[in-house]
Amino acid sequence: MKIGIVGANGYSGAELIRLLARHPKAELEMLISHRTKGTMLTAQYPHFQHIAEAELEDMAPDEILNRVDVLFFATPSGVAKDWIPCFLEKGLKCIDLSGDFRLDNGEAYRRWYRREPAAQNYLDKAVYGLSEMNAFRIKYAQLIANPGCFPTAALLGVLPAISGGLIDPSFIAIDGKTGVSGAGRNPSLGNLFAEVNENTGAYKVGIHQHTPEIERFIKEFGEQEAKVTFIPHLVPMTRGILCTIYAPLAKKVTTEEVRQYYKEVYKGRKFVRIKPAGSFPSTKEVYASNYCDIGVYADERTGRLTIISAIDNLVKGASGQAVQNMNLLFGLAEHEGLDAVPVYP
Repeated sequence: MKIGIVGANGYSGAELIRLLARHPKAELEMLISHRTKGTMLTAQYPHFQHIAEAELEDMAPDEILNRVDVLFFATPSGVAKDWIPCFLEKGLKCIDLSGDFRLDNGEAYRRWYRREPAAQNYLDKAVYGLSEMNAFRIKYAQLIANPGCFPTAALLGVLPAISGGLIDPSFIAIDGKTGVSGAGRNPSLGNLFAEVNENTGAYKVGIHQHTPEIERFIKEFGEQEAKVTFIPHLVPMTRGILCTIYAPLAKKVTTEEVRQYYKEVYKGRKFVRIKPAGSFPSTKEVYASNYCDIGVYADERTGRLTIISAIDNLVKGASGQAVQNMNLLFGLAEHEGLDAVPVYP
């Protein structure tokens, strides 16, 4: 497969390059960046010197259509919605890592992203790329809306509890913590070392754009209405997301019963690992990998279930899941090019 990547100069784009460079069925054909076009990839990322001696190209739709089999958009929200329609009309498969096609309601996109949405027919065409929950539809998609990093960790953590009737979905609280790379590579005051180091704080309280995405797919995959309280926090690390999810138990169950149910739900799903009883995941245990680790605790004293999930925000939360979806899309083994062991420490 010949691969094109729009936004190859950003962190998610670079992570796609790292993963696809070792993929046995993929060839990096076009690396596209409007902002840094004409420069060498190694000028942006010197560590790619032995992998991809390539010049970053500008967006050229006709050339893309002639040269690539699948096009990834690793761009900020607001870019893909303007470009993807022209490629879809020509039959090219696209995987969008931004939020432009995750919501099926244009008004909701306008409210949460504060941008004009894509046309409704393209929103309707998009298939949500939560690989473990939507594999069948992904296989037959033309446009995949890759999930957000927080929704990936949150949904993989909470959906089995909802679908299994283990919790009351009327109150779900999600405490999310993320590393600084989630904000992208463009410099800003809040991402400066002096601002982030030895500091932790909540941001976008009550207004984070991943909130409606989480609620939408709780309803779609869990078949339950939910209004979640989602509070993200920035912590002083480069990579990783840790979500701690709280919800009232709907029936009396033990931790071990919940664990066994989760193991059954994710049986055969290589990239979701359920922790042993009394053990909970940390971000370092999934660093630079496509794994999502999940730990659970049924608190008999309070009648609540605590679910803790950990992912690497740039891999399972972005580029790794995008490659996983590409594998599904082209009928390859789901783990192709993704079976690297996490980096530790």
